[in-house]
Amino acid sequence: MKTYVAKKGELEQKWFLVDASGIPLGRLASKVAHVLRGKGKPQYTPNLDCGDHVVIVNAAKVRLTGSKLQNKTLKRHSGFQGGLRTDKYQDLMVQRPEKVIELAVKGMLPKTTLARSNFSKLHVYAGGEHPHAAQGPKAVTL
Repeated sequence: MKTYVAKKGELEQKWFLVDASGIPLGRLASKVAHVLRGKGKPQYTPNLDCGDHVVIVNAAKVRLTGSKLQNKTLKRHSGFQGGLRTDKYQDLMVQRPEKVIELAVKGMLPKTTLARSNFSKLHVYAGGEHPHAAQGPKAVTL
């Protein structure tokens, strides 16, 4: 019996719709990263992009547990001396709630070129509306 190895043309990509209202950020990010990589599929192949597209709506209503909303910070550096900038998640949730989910999911993917292509299949929107109705995303509860 031979081992099955998927080829690029054989893989089918589906679209899933996830409502982030009231779901803890870490649980949402880990399950979305699992779907983006395609690890739940029987034809999963580690060196191919087997994942599906994920559309996340209501990103502004995602739940940060404990005191993460007040204490957790996002750090970024410009590369120049004194270029460290910090933003609190409390301010980030008001200004750009999509960024919070994107950063959490990106942190749960491996740091490879394949994972960067997987990450491009993530679509996050702060409200309940999204422009991907033509693709017919299937609603999924996590």
